[in-house]
Amino acid sequence: MTDFPFAVIGFDLDGTLVDSNRDIFPAINHALKLAGRDPVSIDATRELIGGGARMMFMRATALAGDPASDEEIEHLNQNFMDYYQDHIADNTIPFEGCLTALDMLAERSCTLAVVTNKAESSARKLLDKLGMTDRFASIIGGDTLGADRAKPAPDMIFETIKRCDKPGRFAMIGDSTYDSRAATAAGVPSIIVSFGYNDAPRNEIGATRVIDHYDELIPALEAL
Repeated sequence: MTDFPFAVIGFDLDGTLVDSNRDIFPAINHALKLAGRDPVSIDATRELIGGGARMMFMRATALAGDPASDEEIEHLNQNFMDYYQDHIADNTIPFEGCLTALDMLAERSCTLAVVTNKAESSARKLLDKLGMTDRFASIIGGDTLGADRAKPAPDMIFETIKRCDKPGRFAMIGDSTYDSRAATAAGVPSIIVSFGYNDAPRNEIGATRVIDHYDELIPALEAL
């Protein structure tokens, strides 16, 4: 197993490693309700996830035809975070086959990392609650390097490679164009999971490969 083609694998979190929509959905609507705004559906919430909490509210209010001001976005974000931190892992679970795939990558001596636009403190808290933290050598959130350096910029990938400090190839696993665009900008391959919170059709998401189940991850990486 020493000839596996990748040394470091970076994973997005929400919609890639874990199905977190059932906890994010009520937190979004809690914040919208406090602001006197209409709620969003759980299906609509799936399409809002990817760019971090502030971006979720920018999208949600724009889709409602009443874009929030920067000041309101900050209030929405704070109320969201206050609620979400208390319910961060109530219903969130790893996707089917995820933990097995992580085990198989570890057996192949891959170093694993999390590269998420979620706030780093929230990402660490969620992974701690799920007992997954120790699987990852590096955890970088959307605020770790500053919002202007979050995905789709390549900076978080470059920082992950630096922190892991392991010779060999890097691959990015995600569920949205934030992930595929960051990978392209960093000059590394990307694999998108079709069961996540995709923000573009399969043929437009810009990934090197698209998989439909974690059972397909190892073969997809071996083919790159």
